[in-house]
This record gives sequence, C-alpha cells and structure tokens, in this order.
Amino acid sequence: MARIPEEIVEQILAATDIVDLIGSYFPLKRAGSVFKALCPFHNEKTPSFSVNPGRQSYKCFGCGEGGSAVGFVMAYENLPFPEAIRKLAQRAGIAITEEAYDPEAERRRRSRGRLIELHKQATEFMHRLLMKDPAAQHGRDYLKSRGFDAEMAKRWMLGWMPENPNTFLNWAREAKFTGRELVDSGIALKKEAGGIYVRFRDRLMFPVNDDLGNVIAFSGRQLREDPKSGKYINSPETPIFKKSKVIFALDRARRHMSKMHCGLICEGQIDAIACHEAGIENAVAPLGTAFTTDHARILKRYTDDIVICYDSDSAGYKAVERAFRELAPQSLNVRAITLPDGEDPDTFIKQFGIEPFQKLIDEAPEFFDFKISHERKLRDLNQPGQLADLGREMASLISVLTDQVTKDTAVNHVSTRLGIGTSEFRQAVNNVKNRPPRRSAQDSEQSGPLPPTPLHRSVAALCRLCLQSQGVLDWLCEQTEPLLDAIEGREGELLLRHILAKRPDSSSLAAVNSFLTSLESPDQAALYPLLEDPISENPLDEAGEVFGTLSLMALVRRISATEARLRDPNLSPENMSELVQEIKDLQSLIKAAKNS
Repeated sequence: MARIPEEIVEQILAATDIVDLIGSYFPLKRAGSVFKALCPFHNEKTPSFSVNPGRQSYKCFGCGEGGSAVGFVMAYENLPFPEAIRKLAQRAGIAITEEAYDPEAERRRRSRGRLIELHKQATEFMHRLLMKDPAAQHGRDYLKSRGFDAEMAKRWMLGWMPENPNTFLNWAREAKFTGRELVDSGIALKKEAGGIYVRFRDRLMFPVNDDLGNVIAFSGRQLREDPKSGKYINSPETPIFKKSKVIFALDRARRHMSKMHCGLICEGQIDAIACHEAGIENAVAPLGTAFTTDHARILKRYTDDIVICYDSDSAGYKAVERAFRELAPQSLNVRAITLPDGEDPDTFIKQFGIEPFQKLIDEAPEFFDFKISHERKLRDLNQPGQLADLGREMASLISVLTDQVTKDTAVNHVSTRLGIGTSEFRQAVNNVKNRPPRRSAQDSEQSGPLPPTPLHRSVAALCRLCLQSQGVLDWLCEQTEPLLDAIEGREGELLLRHILAKRPDSSSLAAVNSFLTSLESPDQAALYPLLEDPISENPLDEAGEVFGTLSLMALVRRISATEARLRDPNLSPENMSELVQEIKDLQSLIKAAKNS
C-alpha cells in the first residue's frame, strides 16, 4: 500500500504554523501565551477553544476536541489523514511523493534513532571527561574564569572533547557505534586516504537540543587560541540537524518567551547560558550563523517582541541589522540593546549585576531608534551627503516591514528624527519596495537572455569551491559572520549568501544541479561556467587563501572609511583620538594576518 513517508509528514508539520493555519479559517485572539476563539466544533458563547503556538496544538476545553495541525484539518473539513496531509502540503508548497513500504525507508528511520542515541551517549561521555579527567583541567579553569561552577556545567551537560582523537574513537568503538554512524552524526569526517578523524579537538562542547530536549548536534569552543580555526565550530547539517531551524536554548526558553511576551537573542552560547543562570530564562542564541527566515518563523510562535543583544563592535551592529531584516517581515517587533564597549551579556551581568541588565532589556529602544543613535556617532548628519546616505539605508530597512500601519508609523517617526521630508522619505521607501523584480528563466526565454550576475573574482572562487567541495561549504558556514563582513558590498555577495543558506549537497551532482536549476537565469549563467573548472587538489587550502585575501581587503576598506571620518572638521579631540586608535588596531590586525 502506498504511504506518505514520515520524513515528508515531519517536513510538512514543521513548515505549518498552527496559529496561521487555524487563523485562516476563523479569527483568533491572543490571550497571554495562547490564542482563543469560539469553538467551531460545538455551540458556545464564551471562547473555550485554545491554540497553543508553543506546543503547536489546539484544544477545546468545552467539548474536548484537540490535536495537531493535521488533526484540526481532519476534524474541521472531515478529511481522512492522507487528504489532510496533502492539503497542508499544498499550503506549505511541499511536494508529496508517496511510496510503498520498503526496508530501506525503515532503515533510515532506525538510523535517525541511532544518531539521537549516539549524541545522547557522547554528551554523557564528554561531560564525564570535563568534570573528572585531569587532562580537562584547562576546560574547568576556563569555566571558572567566566564565573561558572560545576553545577552550571551539570545543568547544561557541558563536555570536553580531548585533543587526542583516539580517546573518543575508542569510547565510540566500545559503545558499539560504527565509523559510518560517527560520520553521519557530523562528529567525525572521512579521510580522503581512508579512515576517519574527529571534527572537534580540545574544545569545550555545548550540546545543541531540539525542541523536545534531544541532543542533535554540538557547538565546540576553542580552549587554546588557534588563528587557523574558528572560535566556535558547529556540527554540520545531518539527517537530524538543520541549522536554519535550530536555535540554541530554545527548548528551555520558549515557555518563558510566551510567559514574558518577549525573547532575548544573544550572540553566543555562553551569553545565553549566563542569562539563564542569572534568571533571564527567555534568552537564546544562533549557532554561529546569521538568523534565517525559518529562525524568525519559529520565534514568532512564542512571542511578538524580540530584543537583540549582540557585541557593541562593528560586526555586532551589522549582525543586528541582518537579524532585523529576517525578523521584521514576520511582524515581530524588534528592539536592540547597546552595551558598553568591550562588554557582552555575560561580562555585564557579572560586573554590574542582573538588575541593570534587566533594565537594559526593559528599556531597549526600537530598532530604528537604535540604528539612528548608533549612526549619529559615526556620521556627521549636518552634512547633506551623509544624511542622504543614512536616509537611503533607513528606507531600505523600513521596506522590509509587511504591516502597512507599522510601516507608515516608522516612516513618520524616522523622517522626523532625521529632519527630512515625510512625503519624500515615504517615496524613497516605496521605491525600494517597487523596484522591478529580476526576470525568471521563463521570462528570459520570451524576451531574450539576461547577462550573468556580476561576480567579484574572490566571491566567484568561493562560490565555485562551495559547489565543488562539501568540506569548503561546511567550513565557510562555520565562518558566517566574519565571511559576511569580508564580502559585504562585493559583486556576487547575495549569490554566495544564498549558496551558504541553502547548503546544497556538494558531494551529489544531482543535488548541485537541482540547486542551480532553482536559481534565476542570471545566477545560473554566472555559476555554470565556474563549475567547468577542475576541482582543486586542496579546496580547503584554496578557500582559506581566498577568505584571507577578502578579510585583508575588508580591513583596508575599514581603514579608508575611518580615515575619511577623521577629515571631519567638527570632530571632538576625544572622537579623533578614538578614530586614530581604531586605525592603529586595524593596522595591527593586517600586520598579524600577513605574518601568520
């Protein structure tokens, strides 16, 4: 008998927000952490029908009807399970391919169970090492230096991956896990010459949980500085771990988000943990990657208000803006905190206490006020050119808002704060929104081909390497923030970002071709010729060199921008001194990079 694969059903339900679904049938009204309405299954005058976004379920406390999204469609439209799933699939834009029962499908399901069990047992093994192994003393010392004790390590099941890979591999062998399972889990990788090696070495290991609390991945933090490796290394995508749909600590924070009607996004795992340990239990963090549309949709299930607290450096401010562009289109109200220079949530709480930090959260300004206040420190808005540049940036940001009332309010507010004409500014916002879309491949066939998307040579090299080497793709995804800073403004930036977001399986020609055919014709025209080049003998080394070159160019660009600001005749001596020091720091970074 034909059946719908469980993986497809899971994908459909993951893509369905029960509040949006039921709200498309009849109005829902928020009541605290849930939504309520008059029950459609029996007559009543007082609403007893409740929709819980956190559990993605509904329940009528009058008649007892309840269940999941598919259960609602079955009950409301009187449909059998397969038809209800097909309806949800069509709504989510997911194609269903039914299959007969076969042993291979069952094997895949068992494999998923084994991967979850492997992560569970590996977490317990590495936790024991961190707590008791003499060789992990520097890991315990690091936690102590951050103000964390053994109880915190137990609550979060932190662990230590040894420098010697054989320690872990011997444990895995004794625990009856195969090399194939270690590779499938992402903890290990295949060697080209045969055998496997462990991805994480001498790192503090943070388990990453799914919504149910199952460990599905790891994030490993450096304990000894190594410029050739990132501060954090995360598990690659696996059958049980999709980066764009997982947020660190969400399994602990989601109930508190709903209760407090607010979510706090921190920059790293340590910051999120520090908040929880201090009693701020609505804190989460991304996993070394920029926020995605899926992340925003997930957070929307639990709250309408988001406060972002990233580092107060240039990269942190850019990351806040990128997060806003994903969060705001989901009708999430976005606010942001400005911490003192050099501080993060962890250090701030330890130095000043929890009450001042909570006050920062409570009084966090709306994103547009945050942005304007920050830009006033960097630009002379008395200069017409600099004011116009900021106006165009603000128009672009406002254009992502989807609610018209919110957009109109933002236009009025920002134009007033910047002292520019409201009608002219509104037109600038509309111009951003109404730019003609790029033509599809079908349109191009009818009206002539479009030219290829322009690519900076270094960006083109990284695009090619990503599509030819899974190792390069995984590595670049671990460098997301510094990479985005390095390619900002370069031709082809958006295309490379799209490749990193979609993460096509570079080891599968079919997967790469499927990805390429999903692109618009100018992007296809730019990428197909690149893939005619032979695969590099050492793709990771080549990617490292290109990335290093881009990073140096970004530093030089920052020096030029800072020197331009130095020429402002209205600079105070204090600001001038800060800019001079910033240039010296950037020059030191360039020198260190060239000597490494």
